[in-house]
Amino acid sequence: MREIVEAIMAGEGSPSAELSGLGRVPVPPTYRGVVVRADETGMFEGLATGDKDPRKSLHVQEVPTPELAPGEALVAVMASAINYNTVWTSIFEPVPTFAFLRRYGKLSAITKRHELPYQVVGSDAAGVVLRVGAGVSKWRPGDEVVAHCLSVELEEADGHDDTMLDPEQRIWGFETNFGGLAELAVVKANQLMPKPRHLAWEEAACPGLVNSTAYRQLVSHHGAAMKQGDVVLIWGASGGLGGYATQYALNGGATPVCVVSSPEKAELCRRMGAELVIDRAAEGFRFWSDEHTQDPGEWRRLGELIRTLTGGRDPDIVFEHPGRETFGASVYVARRGGTIVTCASTSGFQHEFDNRYLWMNLKRIIGSHFANYREAWEANRLISSARIHPTLSRVYPLEQTGQATLDVQRNRHQGKVGVRCLAPAEGLGVRDRELRARHEEEINRFRGE
Repeated sequence: MREIVEAIMAGEGSPSAELSGLGRVPVPPTYRGVVVRADETGMFEGLATGDKDPRKSLHVQEVPTPELAPGEALVAVMASAINYNTVWTSIFEPVPTFAFLRRYGKLSAITKRHELPYQVVGSDAAGVVLRVGAGVSKWRPGDEVVAHCLSVELEEADGHDDTMLDPEQRIWGFETNFGGLAELAVVKANQLMPKPRHLAWEEAACPGLVNSTAYRQLVSHHGAAMKQGDVVLIWGASGGLGGYATQYALNGGATPVCVVSSPEKAELCRRMGAELVIDRAAEGFRFWSDEHTQDPGEWRRLGELIRTLTGGRDPDIVFEHPGRETFGASVYVARRGGTIVTCASTSGFQHEFDNRYLWMNLKRIIGSHFANYREAWEANRLISSARIHPTLSRVYPLEQTGQATLDVQRNRHQGKVGVRCLAPAEGLGVRDRELRARHEEEINRFRGE
């Protein structure tokens, strides 16, 4: 592994690093990865969700380097990032992810490799291609890349209009093995995209999953198809998903109404350029009067506040991802004929809403899950051209991935939390310093939060 890092670092500081020699560096038989273990899936039984500690279930250990299958690539991972799916994996909710690996393992002799007593987790990565499998022609050793998390077989007709509809579509590092929180990662070649040249490794690693998800959910015709002039209510507008949704709304000529939970998060939204911000904690919103009963009076109070901010307009689009806690309010406040586009459900999967406000007002609910390759590529292109910026707030070393995941679980973070894998320090891997210099403030606006 030392030889791999030395070969990559030899290009540090060069605007056109030549790393093709990586193809001659031996691939190590093992590497360090962050894993959950199948024999520990019952370790949190009897505990409330909030009491389950990812630091106890996520382990950094040596694992064997898998053989590459046709169409795959082996990537030296310089940096990765924490997504909420790693929180779910680490606390074995809603089900242990080993059930996904067993199901995938039944597909073929090749996918059987994923069915192991451990799972290397993580759905983001920035790094350098080490090897490619048979049939890969677009990528070669030495290419600096980021990986999106759509793993898809594409053997069914359903996936060829939109790969997210393929019945064998999975999220890499969550529903598959060999994920990105590791020194090496195995991906399908069609997960790879060019690394943004003006970003450091840890900055380039953090947009992948959430940026692509926000693009599909808000911008794509598969999602809400946002247009100029739309009013967009964005829950968690300074967070991993919301930080990108806020940028897309502003860049696309829409008006974001940013909902956050603290003055610090409100200020972050204003630094992004948003003018209409609701601090839900300061306003004291309680959408549930008890565990089983929602309070429609609070929905109405939220709607009135939104109209006060927008000059009387209700949201054309509600960008939903908290789920159970906010969904009833989201359906209520969307305008007549408006759209609620939803994913993730970090506060709970069982949504409840009053259907009268949906059906009688001709509103639509759209389910949105990650993004297809074209959408992920477009989202990455906007990062590469510095029209959308990373939301990285802090970075941990690989050994502290458990703490990084706990931060995300307990909502102690802003934007995205990064993880250094092979990168020996932060700030490495920048190739286009001129472009970076023009956007240094935007790149760093979440840092230290």
